[in-house]
Amino acid sequence: MKRVVVTGMGVVTPIGIGVPAFWNGVLEKRVGIDRIKNFNTDGYKAKLSAEVRDFDAKNYLEPKVVKRMERFSQFAVVAAKEAMEDSGLDTDSEDSYRLGVSIGSGIGSLMGIEREYDKLEAKGAGRIHPLTAPLILGNMAAANVAMFYGFQGKCIDVVTACATGTNSIGEAFRSIQHGEADVILAGGVDSSVSRFGVAAFQALTALTTSEDPLNASIPFDRRRNGFVTGEGAGVLVLEELEHAKRRNARIYAELGGYGATCDANHVTTPLEDGSAAAKAMTMAMEDADVLPEQVDYINAHGTGTVYNDLYETRAIKLAFGRAAYHVHINSTKSMVGHMFAGGGAVELITCIQSINESYIHSTVGLSEDDPECDLDYTKGEGICVPVNVAMSNSLGFGGHNATILVKKYIA
Repeated sequence: MKRVVVTGMGVVTPIGIGVPAFWNGVLEKRVGIDRIKNFNTDGYKAKLSAEVRDFDAKNYLEPKVVKRMERFSQFAVVAAKEAMEDSGLDTDSEDSYRLGVSIGSGIGSLMGIEREYDKLEAKGAGRIHPLTAPLILGNMAAANVAMFYGFQGKCIDVVTACATGTNSIGEAFRSIQHGEADVILAGGVDSSVSRFGVAAFQALTALTTSEDPLNASIPFDRRRNGFVTGEGAGVLVLEELEHAKRRNARIYAELGGYGATCDANHVTTPLEDGSAAAKAMTMAMEDADVLPEQVDYINAHGTGTVYNDLYETRAIKLAFGRAAYHVHINSTKSMVGHMFAGGGAVELITCIQSINESYIHSTVGLSEDDPECDLDYTKGEGICVPVNVAMSNSLGFGGHNATILVKKYIA
């Protein structure tokens, strides 16, 4: 099995575009949540979202390129562009069939669907944009990245709801391990803070009704009552180790293990005992040959819904045993909301930053303990501590569980 390392990273998030800006936001405990700007929320109970404010794709890409992409695809290409520039990979010297893309979108473009449906209702079928179908499809984030760089290897869009980004990275990891590619741009993206999207999640009673941005996305807090819709993208350059060494690439970290399971239980509610999510964590640790006591940090799925946080806590206890009470845990969603497919990728990048910066951020807004969520969720301030092994969890509707384990790179 080949070793897989991370040689580039890029993000588009509600607290910063680009990894340096995002990480500064993390260090400042910046909360990227505010009143929804995308549409009029009269008649909605959910009033807040974590949107990427002041994003103009033309600041990063040629206007003619931007015109052929919906917002979520723009996010993906901008994040991939940063990751590629960060990696220093010279594609001209590579076999394009050994370069792949695995960037998932859980939803595609709900905003594009709404916009074109409005035209259909108001002006008739003949006024629909001729490229509507390909523009809105979820796979177009991966396809646009592949076209932007001319990558002709495996190009896939894994769709597992909120686990999409983590599964996409995990499947890319496996592809490189098994020799199917030398380099894969992997991650996730979504942009669906739309009338229909918010209404649908609101109907599930999954969204917080809080109107206080600083007390809306509060994972593991006793007061939590739902998640905040967000948007964004995270893309990583995954590379086979020897390939990276031959070109003297900077190596941020090594992917060590991947686990994926399914609750096979309910459309939205996870297994109450957390057993399937625990199995994904256990599989990732076994894959990486790491014991629970060796894991320094878990970036939890941590959505801020009553059941998710409770059942994920139970899952960590099952997977880690006594070590569950000694591992540092947090939720990046406390600052950026739930970016759906983008979440898992950005959260893995947070793990890698934590390894390289020896810093674990706090779960911002967590102030009132829940007796049933009794682990160390990094309440209050972040901590400066060596991080050698980190884990990122993602749990999706339909019972999808995905875990990636990442390690400090040792030559």
